[in-house]
Amino acid sequence: MVHPEYTNLIPYRKGDRWGFCDKFRNIIIAPKYLAAEPFTDGLGFVEAYSEGFGGRYGFVDASGNEVVPPIYADAQPFSEGLARIVVDNGFGELKFGFVDRRGSIVVQPQYEYAHDFQDGLAGVDLDNKHGFIDKTGLEVIPLKYDRTGFFDEGLVDVVDNGKLYFIDRNGEVILSLDYDSTMGFSEGLAGVSRNGKEGFVNRAGELVIDFVYDSLGGYSEGLAFAEVKGKCGFIDRSGREIIKLKYENAGAFFGGLAPFKLNGKWGFLNKTDEIVIEPKYDYAHDFSEGLASVELNGKNGFIDRSGNAVIPLRYDFASMSFTNGLSLVSLNDVDFYISADGTEFYEA
Repeated sequence: MVHPEYTNLIPYRKGDRWGFCDKFRNIIIAPKYLAAEPFTDGLGFVEAYSEGFGGRYGFVDASGNEVVPPIYADAQPFSEGLARIVVDNGFGELKFGFVDRRGSIVVQPQYEYAHDFQDGLAGVDLDNKHGFIDKTGLEVIPLKYDRTGFFDEGLVDVVDNGKLYFIDRNGEVILSLDYDSTMGFSEGLAGVSRNGKEGFVNRAGELVIDFVYDSLGGYSEGLAFAEVKGKCGFIDRSGREIIKLKYENAGAFFGGLAPFKLNGKWGFLNKTDEIVIEPKYDYAHDFSEGLASVELNGKNGFIDRSGNAVIPLRYDFASMSFTNGLSLVSLNDVDFYISADGTEFYEA
């Protein structure tokens, strides 16, 4: 029987081999794999060596059973109960499909590319055409499009014979747009571009923010990044400049704070344009799970919302954010995971 506290194990590196441990660094699955990634949907991603093939990918459960044998040319962590897998025919031709948590193939590897499932649908490509399948492999949106984006707020942007549309999950055309491109919906508005300028439309297709910006970001917490002639700030859903376009660059708001760049350095500001963390870093990422990745003089770490370096800037690399309490870092060419309290899951 699997003990409840072991159902979310942490990738643990010992030397050049990976296994899994609990949060106290007690090894649960012995380090024997070439690589490992955090558990999703109750299974952990692993890479094992296969004679004649090199690395092959699969998944283990919390007891170490290889429920999805590491036999695939590539794989991605589980999403909505299914994992994307890749097989090859020995001649360099790769095909994408999906397996379930028992290791059974539920969507045969037949596609030239596949995206993870999102709200029950996955984007797939075949013969340079794009569409969407459900979890049984049924093509619910036919593979007829020249390009497809990702579903946001129930709609996805597609291109058909050079024409831009938004369709719903049933494949019904909701909007037909006479624009060059779009970046999808966020908080009810979709960014669109025409002749090198960007604006926003609503779900009725009405242009609500005119084409006056060189670059726009999606809305987050009611504000969107905006840039004109190299100066950046934030606008609200009416297009009003809440934070004047005066910065060299900026990220997105999460938890009331956004990174910004001024005089070559990055800091953080709030929604009233007050500087909360002084710009002193060479780079800074958005906040995630209460921490933000920052870089200074080639070293990376994490700060809290008060600017305290809760994880010292000592790593050569740190991933952009924490996900489920873990972040991947690198020190002296060795990759391993750390937790939000700075615990390192590694030994030489």
